[in-house]
Amino acid sequence: MSLRLSTVILPYRRWHDGGRDAWQRAEQLGFHTAYTYDHLSWRSFRDGPWFGAMPTLTAAAGVTERMRLGTLVTSPNFRHPVTLAKELISLDDISGGRITLGIGAGGNGFDATVLGQEPWTPRERADRFAECVSLLDRLLTEDGTNGVSYTGDFYSAHEARNIPGCVQRPRLPFAVAATGPRGLRLAARHGQAWVTTGDPKLYETGTPEQSRRALRDQVEKLGKACADAGRDANAMDKILLTGFTPDRGRPLESLGAFVDFAGKHRELGFTEIVVHWPVPDSDFAADEGVFERIATEAVAQLG
Repeated sequence: MSLRLSTVILPYRRWHDGGRDAWQRAEQLGFHTAYTYDHLSWRSFRDGPWFGAMPTLTAAAGVTERMRLGTLVTSPNFRHPVTLAKELISLDDISGGRITLGIGAGGNGFDATVLGQEPWTPRERADRFAECVSLLDRLLTEDGTNGVSYTGDFYSAHEARNIPGCVQRPRLPFAVAATGPRGLRLAARHGQAWVTTGDPKLYETGTPEQSRRALRDQVEKLGKACADAGRDANAMDKILLTGFTPDRGRPLESLGAFVDFAGKHRELGFTEIVVHWPVPDSDFAADEGVFERIATEAVAQLG
C-alpha cells in the first residue's frame, strides 16, 4: 500500500470563526482523511472551547466533497452502541459514504467520569470495548426489519433498527485503536484498519529509536492476531497518530524532517500517517507554511 497522509482537526474553534475554514483547507491540501477527536473535553483544552465530534463531522461533510472524514477515536466512555450506530449511519449518508469510525477503549481522563461514574478499571474498559465493538458491528451491518436484539454484560439492544444501513457496505470501516493482546485481537476480528500512537511509556524518557522498535513489535503482534483470525495483515491499513512518540513535534519542523520520519515508519508497515492541524500555543503548535508544504509535497518525495 502507498503511504497516505491525513490530519486531525481538534474541535476547539467556532464553526464560523475558523472551524469551517480548516476542514475546507484540509481538502484543498489533499489530505486523505481529516479526523477529529471524539471527547467531551480533552487535557489542556478542558477549560476552553470544545465542540462535539458528530455535529462537527456533519458540518464538515457539508463543506467538503472528496476527503474522507472520521473520529480518532470514539470510545465507550460516554457512547452507547445503539445511539452511536444511528448517528453513524446518518453521518455516512450525509457524507456520501466518506466516514471512518476510529474507535478505542478510552482512558481514565475527563470523559471517564463526566457522567458521574467511577473510572473503570483497565479490565472493565477492555471488556466494555470488546462488547461495544461487537454490538456496533451488528447494528451497522444487520439492517433488516426485525432489528438487532442483544443482552450483554454492559450493553443491551431491543429490536434496534438502522434502516437503510450504511452507504458503505457492508458497513462503514472501523479503525480500531489497540496495543494490548485483547485489543489487537479485536482489531483483527472487526477492523478494516488499526490505529496506534506508539508506546506511551516511552513518551517522556524514550528515544525515537526505542519508539520505532516498540512500534515494530506492535505491528508484528497485529500480524499474529490477524493470522490467528485467518486474515492477511498486509490487507489492513495501519495508522500512526503522531504527536505522542518521543519525536513529539519535531517531524513538523521541516519538510525534510517529516519525510525522514514518515519514511522510517513506512518501513515498519504503516500505511497512513496522521498529523495534527496546527494549534497555536499548544503541544500541537507548528509553522503553518511548513505544515502546508508537508501536506502537498511529502508523499511525492516518499515515492
